[in-house]
Amino acid sequence: MSLQHVPTFTKFSETTKQDWDNITELYKRTQGDVANQVMEQLQKLDGELDGYPVTRLEHSLQTATRAERDGQSMEYVMCALLHDIGDSLAPDNHEAVAAAIIKPFASEAHHWMVAHHGIFQGYYFWQHIGLNQHARDSYTDNPHYQLTADFCAKYDQVSFDPTYESHTLSYYEPHLRAFFHC
Repeated sequence: MSLQHVPTFTKFSETTKQDWDNITELYKRTQGDVANQVMEQLQKLDGELDGYPVTRLEHSLQTATRAERDGQSMEYVMCALLHDIGDSLAPDNHEAVAAAIIKPFASEAHHWMVAHHGIFQGYYFWQHIGLNQHARDSYTDNPHYQLTADFCAKYDQVSFDPTYESHTLSYYEPHLRAFFHC
């Protein structure tokens, strides 16, 4: 569908209802394409080793596969798959990128888990890089603390195994589309 209306505003205070009807239609199309954009970003992780024994995509697939095989909900599995999607875009803040992507689609608990997994993952290696491996302890009173600690212990920190047979990205594609409601 092409737009019949050509916008002429230079600031929001000049917009019309017709402008916003068109913008809303474009927004709906863009939102409907989120799954495709996410799939593209996950595919970009496939060539990235960055000092790890598996690619960033394989790490994500292993994390999701382990969670699924352990009986976690598909929402949880999708969060596991997407937890490191921001690694290429914002390595020092990758969990915030992933959390922003899943926020409209995930429960508060799963969103919190993804948003905070970086500091929880630090428990396993931060002592080697001069950081406090117990930094996650500042969240012990949070109701999602144990969920996030378990996520890192059972699925995230163990998913760097080149011999592990994980599901493929194409296996998860229909689940991703369902997760993003498209």
